[in-house]
Amino acid sequence: MPAVSGRARDHAEELAAIAGRTGIRVAVAESLTSGQLAAALGAANNSGEWFRGAVVAYSRAVKHHVLGVPEGPVVCEAAARAMAEGVRTLFEATVAVGVTGAGGPDPQDGQEPGSVWFAVAADGEVTAEFRVFEGEPAEILDQVVDHAVRLLLDAARKPRARPGAPG
Repeated sequence: MPAVSGRARDHAEELAAIAGRTGIRVAVAESLTSGQLAAALGAANNSGEWFRGAVVAYSRAVKHHVLGVPEGPVVCEAAARAMAEGVRTLFEATVAVGVTGAGGPDPQDGQEPGSVWFAVAADGEVTAEFRVFEGEPAEILDQVVDHAVRLLLDAARKPRARPGAPG
């Protein structure tokens, strides 16, 4: 597995600092990245205190049965949303991201390589976005990990009630 890119590493370290100050807990559900997103977060400072864990749902069955992804295509908005909310609930996290897509070299669910759905679950909401990344499969995966960590960082930067505080 390639090393975590400098950008993802920097974002993960900033996420770690925010988590240390605010007490947020982070979880991920990933498919095409096959554990690389969890590795990027797990390598960050004090990850044992804020990173709750990950579900690497490479198989459709795991997506459906563990994360609650509805039957049908798994490279779609509904799957990313279900993955984010499912892992957030499963790990009792404050912020979670779900990532599903076609990493290449072949299409999946009618989506061309580089087509990726991201969803972030936080504060009772789930937001989703679709991105298309260019390059060889390894380059696509690096970009996906970078973007997913950035989405978590953006969510962590938003003001929220501290865990256990009146709200």
